[in-house]
Amino acid sequence: MLRKLLVAFGIVEIIKPRPIIDACERIGLENPDEARLRPLGNVLARLEGLLFVWVLVRGRERSPLTSSALTLAGLVAAVYPRPLIRLSQAFAYDNPEELRLRSWVEPAARLLGILYLLVVYLSSREE
Repeated sequence: MLRKLLVAFGIVEIIKPRPIIDACERIGLENPDEARLRPLGNVLARLEGLLFVWVLVRGRERSPLTSSALTLAGLVAAVYPRPLIRLSQAFAYDNPEELRLRSWVEPAARLLGILYLLVVYLSSREE
């Protein structure tokens, strides 16, 4: 059931990433109205959704590169999220230095890392 839910989330993120990005900005930034998303921001969100769907549908054994990338990103986010947050902001926004993160963004990024690891784990299990 969780696997299907994550596949559905990935599909939504591929098709319509902007509402997800907007929600993350509203809850993660103290100044979401000042965020200037680059077109690459939508592409990155779509890529995340595609990686989720790809690994969950194909399985870890049939997508080792994708599984490895999600595992690495998940471990970095779970252990030391600040560089990953800043890197993603630098790629996704025209004004990353102006964005003020809420205090709980780092713990939330750690949870996102755990979610990436969960996706890889679920991709290795038969349903």
